[in-house]
Amino acid sequence: MAAKRDFYEILEISKTATAEEIKKAYRKKAIQYHPDKNPGDKEAEEKFKEAAEAYEVLSDEQKRARYDQFGHAGVGGAASGGFGGGMSMDDIFSQFGDIFGGHFGGFGGFGGFGGSQRGRRVNRGSDLRVKVKLNLKEILNGVEKKIKVKKYVSCSHCNGNGSENGNSTSTCSTCKGSGVVTRVTNTILGQMQTSSTCPTCNGEGTTITKKCSYCNGEGIVRDEEVLSIRIPAGVAEGMQLSMSGKGNAARRGGINGDLLIVVEEEQDPNLIRDENDVIYNLFLTFPMAALGGTVEVPTIDGMAKVKIEPGTQPGKVLRLRNKGLPSVNGFGKGDELVNVNVYVPENLNDKERKWLQEMDRSENFIPSKAAKKTVFDKFKKMFD
Repeated sequence: MAAKRDFYEILEISKTATAEEIKKAYRKKAIQYHPDKNPGDKEAEEKFKEAAEAYEVLSDEQKRARYDQFGHAGVGGAASGGFGGGMSMDDIFSQFGDIFGGHFGGFGGFGGFGGSQRGRRVNRGSDLRVKVKLNLKEILNGVEKKIKVKKYVSCSHCNGNGSENGNSTSTCSTCKGSGVVTRVTNTILGQMQTSSTCPTCNGEGTTITKKCSYCNGEGIVRDEEVLSIRIPAGVAEGMQLSMSGKGNAARRGGINGDLLIVVEEEQDPNLIRDENDVIYNLFLTFPMAALGGTVEVPTIDGMAKVKIEPGTQPGKVLRLRNKGLPSVNGFGKGDELVNVNVYVPENLNDKERKWLQEMDRSENFIPSKAAKKTVFDKFKKMFD
């Protein structure tokens, strides 16, 4: 699958564009590639959808902030992960039709996608939010998880339209199926025309003559669904991804809501995450620190051998390159930082105590001026 284009590039705007500039740029693109102007042109239709997806993100302050920080993965648009995107024409016209004036599907001077249906109100299901717990190894490689979600789904007995057997409906007599009613009022300035949602059918264009006995005319029922979700590598605590159309079904047909997936990061027993780096606190015995040697330390995906130089001091940091976590945008990888500590035993037997007393008399165990200065400088930096 081809990588998604940059949203700012799609709308031909700068990253500092204002909300009004974003709206103006989207309107220009949408009119340029509108289906009524380009009948049967699949490429124009895709560009029309592409512009709508870009506007959906950049017109929302929170989504735009996540996109600026994490790219497509931050707003559920990672090409490899399968989140976001997939906007249908109904999605676009129901969400953004007001930008162009008129009702659903209306584009000013154009006929509007959907023809005579353009005035009808399209229901939209509510979004669902779930939390997914991930360990560092899953975050390192990305993971596919199956989750069971309780939600509203379309009633199978009436195909979601709320009528018995799916065919007990009739065209609304008030609005004649348009979903809106138009009133003309005489004023001192002349005739004023106003349009509003039809009060009889609530903008749906049809009325139910006999309600479905399974969903009581709502068109939706409570059920469970098992979903497979793909989490991209490099996500972090609190990051939110989305699956378009996987939320609650809409009443009597329409557009499903989205499934919002919030990342929860499990605490690793050995490693501490610091952005894309991980930190491990290594405890050495005094002989190992003095004599040097080789030790094994845990990493995200297994154990790694680390060489300890003779005379290694407490506080020294050893860096294991590329043993951290990848960037969610796929640029670069963090390191593992091994923080060296020297363990001082709390309980000694007589033999051990005598052995240490003998060592304490040796000049080699008395810190030099240079060593004292190094420790002092490190300590001082903590308070600068």
